[in-house]
Parts: sequence; C-alpha cells; structure tokens
Amino acid sequence: MATRRKKLLIVDGYNVLRSGSRYLFSPDEDSTDDAFNRARETLLNDVVNYAGYEYSAIIVFDGARNIHSRGEVENIAGVRVMFSPAGQSADKVIEKLAHDARERGVQTLVVTSDATIQDTVFGGGVDRMSANGFSREMEMYYEDVVLDETPKIAEKNTIAARIPADVLAKLQALRDA
Repeated sequence: MATRRKKLLIVDGYNVLRSGSRYLFSPDEDSTDDAFNRARETLLNDVVNYAGYEYSAIIVFDGARNIHSRGEVENIAGVRVMFSPAGQSADKVIEKLAHDARERGVQTLVVTSDATIQDTVFGGGVDRMSANGFSREMEMYYEDVVLDETPKIAEKNTIAARIPADVLAKLQALRDA
C-alpha cells in the first residue's frame, strides 16, 4: 500500500495581502483595522480552500515591530496562523519552517513574491508560488465554484423513466388505442 506523502503550505501573509486586486482595499475604503481584518479573513478562507485535505497550512504574518508579539501559533479553521516574534521578520520564520519541513521529508510549497525567500527556499528544494499566482488561482477556483453551482433541473424519477423504451412504447400504444 502506498503511503500518502506529507505536504505543507506556508503562506507569507502580508506579502500575499499586498499582491493583486483580490485582497486590496477599494479606493474609497480607508485602511482601518476592520478593512485589514476582512482582507486577512479572505486570505484565511483562500488558504483553507487551497490546502483542502492535501496540505497542512500555516500563514505567517510579520510581527517583528510589535513588541508584544511572541510568535505564538493559533489554529483557525485547521490553518495555523502566527505573527513572527518581536524583533524577528516573517521572512526568517518562513525560511526556517520551510527548511525544517524539508529536513523531515515533507513536501513544501511556499507562497510569496519576496525574491529573497523564493531564492532561499528554492535552493533548499522547496517549491514556491508567487503571491499573484496564488491570488489568480483562488479567483479561478471561486469562479469555477460559481459556475458549478448554477441551478439544475431536478431529475424526475418516474416509473416511465425506469421502463425500457420499447416496453414503454408498447404500453403507450395500448393506452392510446
């Protein structure tokens, strides 16, 4: 029996939020905490849907300038979410997570457009996807979901539908005679 290969998805949170139009605020919307929280929630939902059952996932946000950030991990909807500890960039946390996963033989995908992170993790044999690429994939995913949920006519399971066509024709001929 083949063993299922472990996979890890690591997302550079703020890098993805700043990419593409999917997470950007509208021009008339100020960048309040509410708007920023909505963007983070959209990203979280996207990561949940992208990861599915194939990946375990972690989103890393930069907390380096927040003196209160301790780098604790919170589990939300099956995704680990963390802010890097005070004084440490999310970049370093992501690079370490990717390196440690690779050392354990875990197939890893890092989502970021940060060239330094991409070069570092790719050099270590880790796959990478740009933030814009992730945003586009999620837009296509939701577009497909909408297209798949178009109203359909319910199938009628009548007796006539279960009778072979030739028998049905004979019965209709008897009825109409």
